[in-house]
Amino acid sequence: MTSVAEPLGLEAGRMAGVRFTPLRAAAVLGALAVLVLVALGASVVLGEYPVHLLGALADPASPDGRVLFGLRIPRAVLGALVGAGLAASGSALQALLRNPLADPFVLGVSGGAALGATLALALGLLTLAGPPLFAFLGAVAAMALVLAAGRSSSPYAALLTGVVFNAFAAAIITCIKTLLTPDRLGEVLYWLAGSLGYERPRTLLLGTGVQLLALGVLWAESARLNLLSLGDDEAASLGVPVHRTRALVLLAASLSVAGAVALAGLVGFVGLIVPHLLRLWLGPDQRLLVPASALGGAAFLVLADAATRVLFPVFHSEPPVGVVTAVLGGPLFVWMLNRREHPA
Repeated sequence: MTSVAEPLGLEAGRMAGVRFTPLRAAAVLGALAVLVLVALGASVVLGEYPVHLLGALADPASPDGRVLFGLRIPRAVLGALVGAGLAASGSALQALLRNPLADPFVLGVSGGAALGATLALALGLLTLAGPPLFAFLGAVAAMALVLAAGRSSSPYAALLTGVVFNAFAAAIITCIKTLLTPDRLGEVLYWLAGSLGYERPRTLLLGTGVQLLALGVLWAESARLNLLSLGDDEAASLGVPVHRTRALVLLAASLSVAGAVALAGLVGFVGLIVPHLLRLWLGPDQRLLVPASALGGAAFLVLADAATRVLFPVFHSEPPVGVVTAVLGGPLFVWMLNRREHPA
């Protein structure tokens, strides 16, 4: 009997157009890791207050040291975590739904997580487990609804369901905001804007653990995702446990998105921009695309957050990073949609 591993590897190589090799994967991931380090370096030095790195490293208790270790580095790490989770989840969801326009934000997963976390904030559940837990439940509910719609014969059914669910979630969130006191409303509005704050080390450690767990599952299932993108029947004929794989990817993507939304609010289009651009370069093999998207998403969001600080002299305040990603992602989404409707 032929093992599952052999056809998985053969199909993945055929889909990507190039043979998957550890050397190629190491080279690509190494280059992207260097890009992440460059982005982190740019993030810690850019800002209204110029930081002298040598002085900060020599004396962490100095003003430069407090800004570097207490503000800049935690914020950069947070951006990397959120970007990695959103981009890798976007790549996995695009393969799962067989639609390159799929995205945690467009599909309503972020909207479901936002609705859940908003309920937690409105109810005063400000403990460490409150908003993340509610965000996870909302993300799972939204993705289950999208997957049910995705079984339709129309390839756009899942996208349309996500758009409708986002509208529903936005309406409920708006209703909740009208019932909140001014101080509680300020907390919700700041969170919904999609901003990177300054989290405590314990929160960053917990967020890192959540993303490592979720992205590890996505990477472990990435070979089977290659076959699922060909269709459930063909994947099942090659020995892939379709329902188990679909459930694992759903839960892992929901956990990753929920963790990202709970930490940074609504940051859209990262899961759309990064996987699509990397797919044009690397091909659709999820064994490489999932980790590459995680690294690319980390670098992208860290640089986008650094751009908000560069824009401070223009606006005399830092625009939310969600605004920057939306400005970049909105036109790209329209271009991708038109490209699918009118291929060259």
